[in-house]
Amino acid sequence: MVPASDPALWPVAEGSLSFRKCPCIRKNCRVCASGKGHRSYILYGRRGKERVSVYVPEDVVPSVEQALENGRELQTLMNEAGVRYLRAQEEGRDQKMRK
Repeated sequence: MVPASDPALWPVAEGSLSFRKCPCIRKNCRVCASGKGHRSYILYGRRGKERVSVYVPEDVVPSVEQALENGRELQTLMNEAGVRYLRAQEEGRDQKMRK
């Protein structure tokens, strides 16, 4: 198990990264006319209860993908920690009852 303070889990983010191709607002755009559309990446996440989306420049995409993967790993570790904590509490309670 990797400790939460491990620098291997940095950067960290939660959300999802989406790739999209869409037309622009310019008239006579060659890229739009070719049917390719304009490529962009969007990071979707939450701020409180509100869903937010943020444009992600292509050169930053690899580090955002790593941050999202680290976030999923950290979530897994936190879930495991919760189960271990509960088991430790139950063991402590059981030992007190046996005395």
